[in-house]
Amino acid sequence: MTDTPWHTVVPFANPKHATIAMQVIDVDPELQREAVKRTLTVDGNDLVASFATSTVRLARLTTNGFLENVDLVARTIGEFGENSERKQGTF
Repeated sequence: MTDTPWHTVVPFANPKHATIAMQVIDVDPELQREAVKRTLTVDGNDLVASFATSTVRLARLTTNGFLENVDLVARTIGEFGENSERKQGTF
């Protein structure tokens, strides 16, 4: 593992959305469990992801994969979340 774990903070509109993102992303384990350690937590409106990897290359790949997942979850919440229900009227 790299000597210093790092983290990234992703802000959401509210704690509920951050929690949904954490639950959705946490379902899928890292592909190289022995080389990548990931911890997800929610701090207020923020999703906090902490990583430790065995190489810098894995750090880059892990971060890219995580951010792609966050993008998908955020777009899904935006499309189908509470505010979209109010706009469309019926559900």
